[in-house]
Order: sequence, then structure tokens, then C-alpha cells
Amino acid sequence: MGGPHMVVTEAYDRLTEAYPYLGITELGPEHETPRDGGWFAVDQLAAGGPGLDAFLAWDDAQVLKDYGQQARPDVIASFGLHRYAWPACLLFTVPWFLLRRVPRIPVENVSYQRELGRMTVRVGAFACLPDDPAATLPGARVVPDEEALREEVRTAVAEHLEPVLGGFGPRMRRRGRALWGTVTDDLVESLHYIGQQLGEEQRVLAELERLLPGTTRPYVGTAAFRQLTGPCGESLPTRDRASCCFFYTIEPEDTCANCPRNSDELRIEKLTAQAAG
Repeated sequence: MGGPHMVVTEAYDRLTEAYPYLGITELGPEHETPRDGGWFAVDQLAAGGPGLDAFLAWDDAQVLKDYGQQARPDVIASFGLHRYAWPACLLFTVPWFLLRRVPRIPVENVSYQRELGRMTVRVGAFACLPDDPAATLPGARVVPDEEALREEVRTAVAEHLEPVLGGFGPRMRRRGRALWGTVTDDLVESLHYIGQQLGEEQRVLAELERLLPGTTRPYVGTAAFRQLTGPCGESLPTRDRASCCFFYTIEPEDTCANCPRNSDELRIEKLTAQAAG
């Protein structure tokens, strides 16, 4: 290991192997953060000005192209926030899940190329457990146990996304708790999905339940996984989302199975159809 800027590269490489649509590159001190050619420096999104306008223009054009209608500005902002927050949470949760290391990455240290699914990050400080070989490296912050490391995850994600919410918030009809509901959903659902791709769904479910026990502000609620019973007695996994993506404003009948607007009966119908497909 060459220094703190390389301590989570292995986790990011494994993430890309499992999910090729997202590639994350750690930058060393000698590298500059890309800001041109479709790259968005995330501090531009947090500033909420022309950079965020350009970022959201992609969502606006995509909805018009795919559905032949214009979405409300607050809906476009909701789509854009989700499409950044989902991969951004993985910057922290994947190294924690795979290596038991939690980087601190401020917004000015991240760039995102959304069309290519690529991110660059510059890692400085990171948290780890006492028995980690990286514990003696510069930038290491050694914490005593697993719960302390979980607190590092919650803090690192919140520190990164709080200024991003500050940029997106004025464009949306949601504030405070509702915005953190989006972050909670993206934190849970992104790592759950990657855990499935890695073949470690049961472990990731247990880890997420411990990460979000329901008393961890600013996050909203628990990991919120539960089981429903299908028409033939089969078990159907679902999750109670803390937020709504507002896709129903474009396609009212095409909601996801876990949409908070759906009754359990409708969830069962949709989940059963998915299983049959």
C-alpha cells in the first residue's frame, strides 16, 4: 500500500468487476481532478448554480426523449439527486463492506462522468480497525470496534451528501427529512444491489440492518427490509422506502414494486409478476 490515497482501490476494483456500469478511480497527489469533457466536479453541484443546471439538463432531455413529455422541474431535480447519490454512497459503503475501511471524501475531491458511469475520488483520511494492516499509514484513524466503524460510515456519507442536498434542495419540493429519506434509500439500495452482484446478499442485509437501526440521524428509519407472502405461500422480499422518486408523475401505472405509494396487495402483484418473468 503506497499511502492513504490507495487504501480503498481494491474495493473499487471489485465493485467495477461486479457492476461494470460504475468505475471509480482513486487519484494520487500528482493527479488533477477532471472537470471537462462531460465531467462534473461535485462541488459545482453543491453550489447549485450553472454546474447543477448543466447536470440536470441531461435528466430533462432523457425524460423528454424516452417518454415524450416534459417533467416538472422538481421531478427532474429528484431524478438528478438520486442518480448522483446512489453511486456516491458506494464510495463509502463498498470499502466498508469489503475492506472494513471508511474513507472521508469531501465534495471537492469527487468528479462524476454520468454518461460513462465513471467517478474519480481523492482520499485523504480514512477510518479502520486496530488489526487492519493499513492502521499505521498516514491518514489512518483507528477506531475501536465495528460499531465505531459503522458510525464512521454514517458520518462520512452525511458529510459528503449534506452540501449536495444544499445544492439540489431549492430545486425540489422536499426539504430536511424528506431529502435525507432519499439519501437513506440510496445508501441502502445501492449497497444491497452490489451485495447481490457479489453473491453476498445475506451478509449485506445483516450489515445494513446494523448500520441503520432506526436511531441514526439524519437518516430516516431502518434498513426496512421485510417479507410478504405471495399467492402460493411463497416469500416475497420487499423494502419500505423512505422517499418517493416521483416517477409516477410521468408514468402513473409503472411504479416500482417497492414504491411507498403501493399497498401490500399491489406489491405482491408486482413482485409475483417479476418472479414469473
